[in-house]
Amino acid sequence: MNDVVAVLILSFIGSILGLSGGIIFVFNKSLRPFLNKYSIPFAAGILITVSIMGVLPEAVHMAGDDAYRVVLFTFIGAYLFEHLFFGIHHHDHGEKGIHYDTAVPLVIIGDTIHNFIDGVAISATYLANPGLGIITAISTFLHEVPHEVGDFGILLKSGFSNKMAVAVNVFSAAATFIGALLVVYYPQSDAVIGILLAIAAGLFLYLGATDFLPHIYEESISKYKATTSLIVGAVLMVIMLTLIPHADSNQTHNESAIVEQKIPTGSLKLESY
Repeated sequence: MNDVVAVLILSFIGSILGLSGGIIFVFNKSLRPFLNKYSIPFAAGILITVSIMGVLPEAVHMAGDDAYRVVLFTFIGAYLFEHLFFGIHHHDHGEKGIHYDTAVPLVIIGDTIHNFIDGVAISATYLANPGLGIITAISTFLHEVPHEVGDFGILLKSGFSNKMAVAVNVFSAAATFIGALLVVYYPQSDAVIGILLAIAAGLFLYLGATDFLPHIYEESISKYKATTSLIVGAVLMVIMLTLIPHADSNQTHNESAIVEQKIPTGSLKLESY
């Protein structure tokens, strides 16, 4: 399959389909409490697992040990950016005193930036390894659902109609395709792709650990059920990472097989002198 077509399909899965969570929030009020509470710890398990076990190893394989420093700087940079300017994610926590009219521009801008980064991550991981790109797209979809639930909640409380809230989020989701296509149409070296993967790993780790994971400690959520959701998300990603070929282990194995074919066993003999 052509890389452009594949990346566009994966971006669609990760962004547009992720809007399903917000749409469910709008049209099915009975599911709102469940989505608001237990889908977010689930997303935390997904993001943290994909970051550490999926994206980071590939980043190290392509960019070397520099990838670890990039992950650290990205994590710290995301924290400073979010706290000095505005939050990348805005979930509807039911907090008192929130000025929703003021929060709306921050939600839209933050969501657009986040979707752009998702597109870069999906495209970079796919170009590095198609299997990892598929995993990244699926994990993006799974963490976008609770994200969109929060965004829709804020938009509706600020006075947006259902149709307007959907339209704004679709427009924001389009940034995913822009980020993905930029990576495809401006080919980079393996080292640059590795750095992009490290940035994605750092952002996934930050969002999972600081934005989603704290929901487990909210009083309105059963800690047992929230912890279970977290574990289910992590286990699901471990299973996917195991079943879908994504790491460089197969590549290393194949390279070894090629070397063995070129230099058959026993062809090299030690001569005594």
